[in-house]
Amino acid sequence: MTAPVNGPAGYFPSIEKKYGRPIADWKNLVRSSPLTKHMELVAWLKTEHGLGHGHANALVAHTLAEAKSGGE
Repeated sequence: MTAPVNGPAGYFPSIEKKYGRPIADWKNLVRSSPLTKHMELVAWLKTEHGLGHGHANALVAHTLAEAKSGGE
């Protein structure tokens, strides 16, 4: 049995289902944005792409954490 995914990645299945785009697409958008601050990116995803706060926050948190750790 697989352990449940916790943290921001736990939102990924519902993000893909609700918005119809793979997580890789959303992460590429976040990485390509000229914005760099967490809450600026969250606000941008909400206003420009129609994401809810929790979904936008999860995507930004996970993407920025990957960038900090050097992973993708």
